[in-house]
Amino acid sequence: MRNNIFKSFRFEIVLYSLLSLIYALLTEAVIVFGIYIIYHVVNGSPEKAFEQTPHVSSNTIAQNNNLYNKFPESGSSRLPSLEGGPTKGMIVMAATIALLIGILLFMVYFLLLSRKFAIYIERIAGGITAISSGNFDNRITINNDDEFALIADKINKMGGDIRRIIENERKSESTKNQLITSVAHDLRTPLTSIIGYLDLVQGENKIPTDVKRHYVEIAYTKSKRLEKLIEDLFAYTKFSSGEVALECNEIDMVKFMEQLAEEFYPSFQENGLQYEFTTNTPSVLINGDGNLLARAFANLIDNAIKYGRDGKSVQIDILAELTTIDISVVNYGKLIPEKDLEAIFERFYRLEESRSSETGGTGLGLAIAKNIIEMHGGSINARSDHNGTVFSVTLPKQGEVPV
Repeated sequence: MRNNIFKSFRFEIVLYSLLSLIYALLTEAVIVFGIYIIYHVVNGSPEKAFEQTPHVSSNTIAQNNNLYNKFPESGSSRLPSLEGGPTKGMIVMAATIALLIGILLFMVYFLLLSRKFAIYIERIAGGITAISSGNFDNRITINNDDEFALIADKINKMGGDIRRIIENERKSESTKNQLITSVAHDLRTPLTSIIGYLDLVQGENKIPTDVKRHYVEIAYTKSKRLEKLIEDLFAYTKFSSGEVALECNEIDMVKFMEQLAEEFYPSFQENGLQYEFTTNTPSVLINGDGNLLARAFANLIDNAIKYGRDGKSVQIDILAELTTIDISVVNYGKLIPEKDLEAIFERFYRLEESRSSETGGTGLGLAIAKNIIEMHGGSINARSDHNGTVFSVTLPKQGEVPV
């Protein structure tokens, strides 16, 4: 609509100029006519002058004819000037005064008609001042569809963009601080334990050999957990920064998930869990990076084992749809509160009851899984109710473009 020439600033300027000229001419005509009327009212009108003229007799006419005969012929170059008539100088002065009055009237009318432009410019200047002062929520009211409206709209968008940039910077700063705090806490806890047990082992304390061996095993376990945390931290940083590139191949997700579940069989046995695998199709193909997908689903299964011990069972379901495939990992342990479900895929987020326990993990597994799934054009979500805690992944089938 802003391309409409009849609503543009240029058209309005031309229109207001023409209107101002017309108004100025009309006003000047009215003034001249008014002066003419007033003059004749004060000095007597031509009609009244004619009515007061005395009766002219034939003798008078004859006398006038004699006087007329005394004037030079029409071809003569010398004519007697009418006494009291306008001179050339008076005509020039009157024209100059009329021109000045016309110009003044034109300026007055143009300023009145274009006053809205001045108001709009003041609004724009006020909006820029407000934005420069830090009020990024300020918006300029747009009442027209001309170039000024376009400028106001761009300024409004600029204010919103600046506000979002500042909010993102503040959020990034806050996130960075939280990341440093979380990393420092999670690194310090196992490292402190490792140092403590190694001090006991290498000290001069008379500790039985079997006890020392037990302390070394604990220190080794803690060091492996520390190694896992560092690996997850580096992995999450790479995924978040986009440094990881997919190496896609054709993958049969039914066979892929069956093999992955079998690899976790020792963990299921160790934690007293049974697992069930169901699918509505014998085979379904996708294009994906097998190593990254294995990491993502391994994190989901590992999470189900850690938090589903009380349920005694873990279920893996595959449901092939027309263009997508849904893979669900279900455990029947403790329910996850609604407030935790909303943030469970955030980095370093863990349930409060497990933050300081060994089963609490690094808090990066689900965040890494989400990044990997989204890199494949899929989505991941979680729900927890009396039917179990379900982590559901949706991936596009081979040849389908992710929405």
